[in-house]
Amino acid sequence: MPLNPLQHDQRYGELDQVIRAYAGQQADDTPDRPSQALVAYLRQTWHSRPWALAVAERQLREYADHPPGRLRLRLGEFYAIPDVGLPEGDIQQWLRCLADHLKHSVEEGEVPAPAAPATHWEWHARFPELAEFLGGWFSQDMPDEFDSHDGAVDDYRASTDPHLVARLVGELHELLTLDLDESDYALAVAELGMEIDPPVPYAPSGWLALIADRLAGPRADYGPPSQGDVK
Repeated sequence: MPLNPLQHDQRYGELDQVIRAYAGQQADDTPDRPSQALVAYLRQTWHSRPWALAVAERQLREYADHPPGRLRLRLGEFYAIPDVGLPEGDIQQWLRCLADHLKHSVEEGEVPAPAAPATHWEWHARFPELAEFLGGWFSQDMPDEFDSHDGAVDDYRASTDPHLVARLVGELHELLTLDLDESDYALAVAELGMEIDPPVPYAPSGWLALIADRLAGPRADYGPPSQGDVK
């Protein structure tokens, strides 16, 4: 029978994160040089979950050394590696190459230098709540659902737990601290799911700063007045 979520995560959870990092990227790792996708995974994981690197190294190596046989394939008791653009016969050696790079990074303490995200996976891993906000409230359907950009922001704030709103404010400030060119901010919001332009006359960075200030302010309370307020 297919793996349940707990079994999947125990055997393949971090392996899956590594493979997801290759979405839209080339699996062109060599023994001497990790790919851009793997560098992005290393940079983000060292920053947020350094303990997961050893888990990833083990799961990659175990999968490469013991690929699923015919019975497990038929029963669905395995992790199906998506197409990464490599011949099927090269996958095991590629996985071992990734495991070797992870092992070297951990044992030697080689951490990629801080930088702006370089891949789609890294943008979403670094700014998860911002991706939820832009992808959920500013898709191409936004003009049909809200009267304005402000209306969408108000709806997000009214329907989202305050802890997550605070997390979004922090991610907005972190993104603005990267001090990117305006064209790179436009690319960033597109990578994070925004499918419409910011409101006139704002450039992407100016609009993000406006949202951060607005969401950081006190939440309006329109509850019933107390007896002392009634004249």
